[in-house]
Amino acid sequence: MSTTDTAAPALKEIFNAERLQHIADEMSAVYPAFKVKAFLKHANQGLAELSVMQRMARVSESLHAVLPLGYEDSLEVLFELAPRLNSGFVSMCLPNYVASYGGHAFDTSMEALKYFTTFGSSEFAIRHFLRSDLERSLELMHDWALDENHHVRRLASEGSRPRLPWSFRLEAVQANPNLAAGILDRLKADESLYVRKSVANHLNDVTKEHPGWVLDVIEGWSLEEKHTAWIAKHALRSLIKQGDMRALAVIGAGKKAEVELVDVRVEPGVVRLGDAIGLSFSVKSTVAHEQRLVIDYAIDYVKANGGVSRKVFKLKVVDLVGFGEVVVGRRQVIKDFTTRKHFGGVHGVWVMVNGEVLGGAEFTIVG
Repeated sequence: MSTTDTAAPALKEIFNAERLQHIADEMSAVYPAFKVKAFLKHANQGLAELSVMQRMARVSESLHAVLPLGYEDSLEVLFELAPRLNSGFVSMCLPNYVASYGGHAFDTSMEALKYFTTFGSSEFAIRHFLRSDLERSLELMHDWALDENHHVRRLASEGSRPRLPWSFRLEAVQANPNLAAGILDRLKADESLYVRKSVANHLNDVTKEHPGWVLDVIEGWSLEEKHTAWIAKHALRSLIKQGDMRALAVIGAGKKAEVELVDVRVEPGVVRLGDAIGLSFSVKSTVAHEQRLVIDYAIDYVKANGGVSRKVFKLKVVDLVGFGEVVVGRRQVIKDFTTRKHFGGVHGVWVMVNGEVLGGAEFTIVG
């Protein structure tokens, strides 16, 4: 059985029969009239065939199906349920409830999302309100960017990401990143790493359509502030992998590297799926002054049609002293993922320094 076969069901099992029973028990504790059997019957129907996100939605649907209350009264019960749930991810069924049944009550629903996000995240649910009432939602999220709770501040950035994984794209923000720019500006030096990661991911999303816009924004920041500098580096990671000279310059590596590549090796030269390759090499300075170097490597993966698709991997950023040398090594297991399937053939491995390919080696995947 492959790694993919075992990993996907494990994620689905966040919402398994035992977890559904837990939700039912906790609902009974806060709302004694709760119809446990009806909830479990509704929630468990066809559960095995549902993805993790479909299971999350099923919980919301099942709660709605058996709660004989209006929307606002149901929220009062769910507010009491939220801190009793034993998983942050599971608690995301509550903001999903808001997205599914609260579209008619904007103010009430947005306050509910703000509350529920402190237990898991309302990042998926809030996008439904952004899609239906963008201006009003962004105005409120702009205020949330100054909230004392870091979960709420993160929601302002994460919920407005144009390309949030596992969700639909926000086409308006994707087309015009200025719409959420004020939120990001308020968070550009946030003390919370949780928030900073979100801001960096939001900006990295934007680089897919508007790399120049992101670079203009970041070049206008004061990168002497350590939190801001951290965001800038991680926001530009895709452009740095592509060897974009403006992005490299932001992190102090915008000049052509004056180095030589020594003894590049990929061992073993022949592997099967599940085996590991070891990449090793040295980078030696050819000048007397110190240089900041961004060292990456790329693999040209063979595709089903015999062509190749290049994937760049991060290695390290080093400040190499004059005439100094740095030895680099990396081990990588060759296995299939949901996003990448391997095919037999010769795979090139290329060492990149400051965006420039300096040399490489190869390995072959067989049987």
